[in-house]
Amino acid sequence: MRLGVLDVGSNTVHLLVVDAHHGAHPWPAHSEKVVLRLAEQIGPDGALTEAGADGLVKAVSMAKAAAAGLATDDLLAFATSAVRDATNAPEVLARVHDETGVRLTVLSGADEARLTFLAVRRWFGWSAGRLLVLDIGGGSLELAAGIDEEPDVAESLPLGAGRLTRDRLGTSPDGAAPPPAERVNELRSYVDGLLDPVVKRMTEVGWERPVATSKTFRTLARLAGAAPSGAGLWARRRLTRAGLRQVLGFIRHIPPAQLVELDGVSAGRAHQLLAGAVVAEAAMRRLDVDALDICPWALREGVILRRLDQLDPV
Repeated sequence: MRLGVLDVGSNTVHLLVVDAHHGAHPWPAHSEKVVLRLAEQIGPDGALTEAGADGLVKAVSMAKAAAAGLATDDLLAFATSAVRDATNAPEVLARVHDETGVRLTVLSGADEARLTFLAVRRWFGWSAGRLLVLDIGGGSLELAAGIDEEPDVAESLPLGAGRLTRDRLGTSPDGAAPPPAERVNELRSYVDGLLDPVVKRMTEVGWERPVATSKTFRTLARLAGAAPSGAGLWARRRLTRAGLRQVLGFIRHIPPAQLVELDGVSAGRAHQLLAGAVVAEAAMRRLDVDALDICPWALREGVILRRLDQLDPV
Protein backbone atom coordinates (compact mmCIF):
# COMPACT_ATOMS: atom_id res chain seq x y z
CA MET A 1 0.00 0.00 0.00
CA ARG A 2 1.01 3.63 -0.36
CA LEU A 3 1.00 5.66 2.86
CA GLY A 4 1.36 9.39 3.28
CA VAL A 5 2.63 10.84 6.55
CA LEU A 6 2.11 14.53 7.21
CA ASP A 7 4.32 15.74 10.04
CA VAL A 8 3.48 19.22 11.33
CA GLY A 9 6.62 19.89 13.33
CA SER A 10 8.07 22.91 15.05
CA ASN A 11 10.27 23.77 12.07
CA THR A 12 8.66 22.21 9.00
CA VAL A 13 5.50 20.70 7.59
CA HIS A 14 6.86 17.54 5.99
CA LEU A 15 4.98 15.13 3.72
CA LEU A 16 6.57 11.70 3.33
CA VAL A 17 4.98 9.12 1.01
CA VAL A 18 6.13 5.50 1.25
CA ASP A 19 5.32 2.19 -0.38
CA ALA A 20 5.08 -0.60 2.17
CA HIS A 21 3.09 -3.49 3.54
CA HIS A 22 2.93 -5.39 6.82
CA GLY A 23 6.37 -6.70 7.77
CA ALA A 24 8.14 -4.91 4.92
CA HIS A 25 10.71 -2.13 4.79
CA PRO A 26 8.87 1.16 3.98
CA TRP A 27 10.47 2.59 0.84
CA PRO A 28 10.20 6.37 0.30
CA ALA A 29 8.37 7.34 -2.88
CA HIS A 30 8.13 11.10 -2.35
CA SER A 31 9.16 13.74 0.15
CA GLU A 32 8.44 17.44 0.31
CA LYS A 33 8.51 20.04 3.04
CA VAL A 34 7.63 23.64 3.80
CA VAL A 35 9.67 25.56 6.37
CA LEU A 36 7.26 27.38 8.71
CA ARG A 37 9.20 27.59 12.00
CA LEU A 38 6.00 27.36 14.00
CA ALA A 39 7.99 27.20 17.24
CA GLU A 40 9.17 30.73 16.51
CA GLN A 41 5.66 31.99 15.66
CA ILE A 42 4.26 31.72 19.17
CA GLY A 43 3.24 35.13 20.52
CA PRO A 44 3.80 36.52 24.03
CA ASP A 45 0.42 35.09 25.06
CA GLY A 46 1.51 31.59 24.05
CA ALA A 47 -0.80 31.50 21.03
CA LEU A 48 0.20 30.64 17.48
CA THR A 49 0.11 33.89 15.51
CA GLU A 50 -2.41 34.50 12.76
CA ALA A 51 0.42 34.45 10.22
CA GLY A 52 1.57 31.10 11.61
CA ALA A 53 -1.94 29.65 11.38
CA ASP A 54 -2.34 30.99 7.82
CA GLY A 55 0.92 29.35 6.80
CA LEU A 56 -0.08 26.08 8.43
CA VAL A 57 -3.42 25.92 6.64
CA LYS A 58 -1.74 26.62 3.30
CA ALA A 59 0.99 24.02 3.87
CA VAL A 60 -1.49 21.32 4.93
CA SER A 61 -3.69 22.04 1.92
CA MET A 62 -0.71 21.73 -0.44
CA ALA A 63 0.42 18.50 1.22
CA LYS A 64 -3.07 16.99 0.96
CA ALA A 65 -3.18 17.81 -2.76
CA ALA A 66 0.27 16.29 -3.29
CA ALA A 67 -0.71 13.12 -1.42
CA ALA A 68 -3.87 12.78 -3.51
CA GLY A 69 -1.86 13.27 -6.70
CA LEU A 70 0.42 10.41 -5.63
CA ALA A 71 -2.58 8.10 -5.05
CA THR A 72 -1.92 7.47 -1.37
CA ASP A 73 -4.19 4.91 0.28
CA ASP A 74 -4.08 6.68 3.63
CA LEU A 75 -2.79 9.98 5.00
CA LEU A 76 -1.55 9.97 8.58
CA ALA A 77 -1.44 13.56 9.78
CA PHE A 78 -0.03 14.60 13.12
CA ALA A 79 1.31 17.65 14.93
CA THR A 80 3.98 17.92 17.61
CA SER A 81 5.13 20.44 20.20
CA ALA A 82 4.55 23.79 18.46
CA VAL A 83 0.85 23.10 17.94
CA ARG A 84 0.54 21.02 21.10
CA ASP A 85 1.83 23.84 23.31
CA ALA A 86 -0.02 26.71 21.63
CA THR A 87 -2.74 28.17 23.87
CA ASN A 88 -5.04 28.43 20.85
CA ALA A 89 -4.36 24.89 19.62
CA PRO A 90 -8.06 23.83 19.55
CA GLU A 91 -8.98 26.79 17.37
CA VAL A 92 -6.02 26.23 15.04
CA LEU A 93 -6.79 22.52 14.68
CA ALA A 94 -10.46 23.25 13.99
CA ARG A 95 -9.53 25.80 11.34
CA VAL A 96 -7.14 23.36 9.64
CA HIS A 97 -9.88 20.71 9.52
CA ASP A 98 -12.57 23.13 8.32
CA GLU A 99 -10.43 24.59 5.53
CA THR A 100 -8.50 21.51 4.37
CA GLY A 101 -10.48 18.48 5.52
CA VAL A 102 -7.35 17.14 7.25
CA ARG A 103 -7.72 16.21 10.91
CA LEU A 104 -4.39 16.60 12.69
CA THR A 105 -3.70 14.25 15.58
CA VAL A 106 -1.69 15.99 18.29
CA LEU A 107 0.97 13.70 19.72
CA SER A 108 2.04 14.04 23.31
CA GLY A 109 5.75 14.41 24.02
CA ALA A 110 5.84 10.91 25.48
CA ASP A 111 4.18 9.51 22.36
CA GLU A 112 6.79 11.25 20.21
CA ALA A 113 9.51 9.60 22.27
CA ARG A 114 7.84 6.15 22.06
CA LEU A 115 7.27 6.26 18.29
CA THR A 116 10.79 7.49 17.63
CA PHE A 117 12.12 4.71 19.85
CA LEU A 118 10.12 2.15 17.82
CA ALA A 119 11.70 3.41 14.58
CA VAL A 120 15.20 3.23 16.05
CA ARG A 121 14.60 -0.27 17.42
CA ARG A 122 13.43 -1.51 14.00
CA TRP A 123 16.41 0.13 12.28
CA PHE A 124 19.09 -1.37 14.54
CA GLY A 125 17.29 -4.59 15.48
CA TRP A 126 17.39 -6.67 18.61
CA SER A 127 21.16 -7.11 18.48
CA ALA A 128 21.54 -3.49 19.61
CA GLY A 129 20.49 -4.51 23.12
CA ARG A 130 19.15 -1.83 25.41
CA LEU A 131 18.76 1.45 23.54
CA LEU A 132 19.01 5.06 24.62
CA VAL A 133 17.38 7.37 22.06
CA LEU A 134 17.74 11.17 21.95
CA ASP A 135 15.85 13.43 19.55
CA ILE A 136 16.13 17.24 19.42
CA GLY A 137 13.27 18.90 17.59
CA GLY A 138 12.32 22.50 17.14
CA GLY A 139 10.17 22.61 20.26
CA SER A 140 11.23 19.73 22.46
CA LEU A 141 13.85 17.15 23.39
CA GLU A 142 12.67 13.54 23.53
CA LEU A 143 14.51 10.83 25.46
CA ALA A 144 13.64 7.14 25.68
CA ALA A 145 15.37 3.97 26.86
CA GLY A 146 14.57 0.28 27.05
CA ILE A 147 15.03 -3.24 25.70
CA ASP A 148 11.73 -3.81 23.86
CA GLU A 149 9.91 -1.99 21.07
CA GLU A 150 8.12 0.00 23.76
CA PRO A 151 10.64 1.92 25.89
CA ASP A 152 10.76 1.45 29.65
CA VAL A 153 10.95 5.22 30.05
CA ALA A 154 9.92 7.98 27.63
CA GLU A 155 10.41 11.65 28.45
CA SER A 156 9.86 14.98 26.70
CA LEU A 157 11.33 18.32 27.76
CA PRO A 158 10.75 21.83 26.32
CA LEU A 159 14.33 21.97 25.06
CA GLY A 160 13.83 22.26 21.32
CA ALA A 161 16.36 24.21 19.26
CA GLY A 162 13.80 26.64 17.87
CA ARG A 163 12.12 27.28 21.21
CA LEU A 164 15.43 27.98 22.98
CA THR A 165 16.69 30.19 20.17
CA ARG A 166 13.55 32.29 20.43
CA ASP A 167 13.21 32.37 24.21
CA ARG A 168 16.76 32.16 25.54
CA LEU A 169 19.49 33.17 23.12
CA GLY A 170 18.21 36.48 21.81
CA THR A 171 19.91 36.02 18.44
CA SER A 172 20.03 39.23 16.39
CA PRO A 173 17.17 39.39 13.85
CA ASP A 174 19.53 39.56 10.88
CA GLY A 175 21.83 36.87 12.26
CA ALA A 176 24.79 39.20 11.87
CA ALA A 177 26.21 38.59 15.34
CA PRO A 178 26.52 35.51 17.55
CA PRO A 179 24.65 35.52 20.88
CA PRO A 180 26.58 37.07 23.79
CA ALA A 181 28.67 34.61 25.80
CA GLU A 182 26.61 35.23 28.93
CA ARG A 183 23.43 34.20 27.08
CA VAL A 184 25.05 30.94 26.00
CA ASN A 185 26.23 30.23 29.54
CA GLU A 186 22.78 31.01 30.93
CA LEU A 187 21.27 28.64 28.38
CA ARG A 188 23.61 25.85 29.45
CA SER A 189 22.57 26.30 33.08
CA TYR A 190 18.90 26.35 32.10
CA VAL A 191 19.23 23.14 30.07
CA ASP A 192 21.10 21.40 32.89
CA GLY A 193 18.34 22.36 35.30
CA LEU A 194 15.59 20.86 33.14
CA LEU A 195 17.61 17.70 32.59
CA ASP A 196 18.09 17.12 36.33
CA PRO A 197 14.87 15.20 37.05
CA VAL A 198 15.11 12.91 34.01
CA VAL A 199 18.78 11.93 34.18
CA LYS A 200 18.23 9.65 37.16
CA ARG A 201 15.22 7.95 35.56
CA MET A 202 17.09 7.32 32.33
CA THR A 203 20.22 5.96 33.99
CA GLU A 204 18.19 3.62 36.21
CA VAL A 205 16.92 1.90 33.04
CA GLY A 206 20.40 1.73 31.48
CA TRP A 207 21.45 1.05 27.90
CA GLU A 208 24.08 -0.63 25.75
CA ARG A 209 23.69 1.49 22.62
CA PRO A 210 23.10 5.25 22.69
CA VAL A 211 21.48 6.60 19.52
CA ALA A 212 20.40 10.01 18.24
CA THR A 213 17.92 11.01 15.56
CA SER A 214 16.78 14.36 14.11
CA LYS A 215 18.16 16.93 11.72
CA THR A 216 19.95 18.72 14.56
CA PHE A 217 22.01 15.67 15.53
CA ARG A 218 22.71 14.80 11.88
CA THR A 219 23.99 18.31 11.23
CA LEU A 220 26.20 18.29 14.32
CA ALA A 221 27.57 14.88 13.35
CA ARG A 222 28.35 16.15 9.85
CA LEU A 223 30.23 19.16 11.27
CA ALA A 224 32.17 16.77 13.48
CA GLY A 225 33.29 14.72 10.47
CA ALA A 226 30.51 12.20 9.81
CA ALA A 227 29.72 11.12 6.25
CA PRO A 228 27.66 13.58 4.17
CA SER A 229 24.10 12.80 3.10
CA GLY A 230 25.42 11.95 -0.36
CA ALA A 231 27.10 8.85 1.12
CA GLY A 232 23.66 7.29 1.33
CA LEU A 233 21.19 6.05 3.91
CA TRP A 234 23.30 3.07 4.99
CA ALA A 235 26.54 4.91 5.79
CA ARG A 236 27.38 4.62 9.47
CA ARG A 237 27.42 7.99 11.19
CA ARG A 238 28.47 8.80 14.75
CA LEU A 239 28.78 11.86 16.94
CA THR A 240 31.36 11.77 19.72
CA ARG A 241 31.24 14.01 22.75
CA ALA A 242 34.76 15.23 22.00
CA GLY A 243 33.76 16.09 18.43
CA LEU A 244 30.62 17.85 19.62
CA ARG A 245 32.61 19.97 22.05
CA GLN A 246 34.86 21.11 19.20
CA VAL A 247 31.83 21.96 17.05
CA LEU A 248 30.20 23.87 19.90
CA GLY A 249 33.47 25.67 20.58
CA PHE A 250 33.62 27.21 17.14
CA ILE A 251 29.97 27.71 16.15
CA ARG A 252 29.28 29.78 19.29
CA HIS A 253 31.58 32.45 17.81
CA ILE A 254 30.12 32.40 14.28
CA PRO A 255 27.18 34.66 13.33
CA PRO A 256 24.12 32.54 12.45
CA ALA A 257 23.97 34.11 9.01
CA GLN A 258 27.42 32.65 8.27
CA LEU A 259 26.75 29.16 9.66
CA VAL A 260 24.84 28.29 6.49
CA GLU A 261 28.16 28.40 4.65
CA LEU A 262 29.32 25.30 6.56
CA ASP A 263 28.90 21.94 4.83
CA GLY A 264 25.72 20.21 5.97
CA VAL A 265 24.04 23.24 7.57
CA SER A 266 20.69 24.15 6.01
CA ALA A 267 19.57 27.75 5.62
CA GLY A 268 16.31 27.09 7.46
CA ARG A 269 17.99 25.80 10.61
CA ALA A 270 21.35 27.59 10.77
CA HIS A 271 20.13 30.11 13.34
CA GLN A 272 18.98 27.27 15.64
CA LEU A 273 22.17 25.25 15.48
CA LEU A 274 23.89 26.75 18.52
CA ALA A 275 20.91 26.08 20.80
CA GLY A 276 20.70 22.54 19.46
CA ALA A 277 24.40 21.99 20.10
CA VAL A 278 24.07 23.23 23.68
CA VAL A 279 21.22 20.75 24.32
CA ALA A 280 23.10 17.89 22.65
CA GLU A 281 26.26 18.55 24.67
CA ALA A 282 24.35 18.81 27.93
CA ALA A 283 22.43 15.58 27.29
CA MET A 284 25.58 13.63 26.41
CA ARG A 285 27.49 15.06 29.34
CA ARG A 286 24.77 14.50 31.93
CA LEU A 287 24.06 10.97 30.70
CA ASP A 288 27.80 10.25 30.43
CA VAL A 289 27.53 9.25 26.75
CA ASP A 290 30.84 9.27 24.88
CA ALA A 291 29.41 8.64 21.40
CA LEU A 292 26.03 8.44 19.68
CA ASP A 293 25.12 6.41 16.62
CA ILE A 294 23.01 8.47 14.22
CA CYS A 295 19.81 6.75 13.06
CA PRO A 296 18.18 7.91 9.80
CA TRP A 297 14.74 6.80 10.98
CA ALA A 298 12.79 8.87 13.48
CA LEU A 299 9.23 9.93 14.33
CA ARG A 300 7.71 9.78 10.84
CA GLU A 301 9.01 6.25 10.31
CA GLY A 302 7.71 5.30 13.75
CA VAL A 303 4.22 6.50 12.80
CA ILE A 304 4.42 4.48 9.57
CA LEU A 305 5.61 1.33 11.33
CA ARG A 306 2.89 1.57 13.97
CA ARG A 307 0.27 1.91 11.21
CA LEU A 308 1.69 -1.06 9.30
CA ASP A 309 1.63 -3.16 12.47
CA GLN A 310 -2.13 -2.61 12.61
CA LEU A 311 -2.65 -4.17 9.16
CA ASP A 312 -3.55 -7.81 8.73
CA PRO A 313 -0.64 -9.83 7.32
CA VAL A 314 -1.12 -10.64 3.65
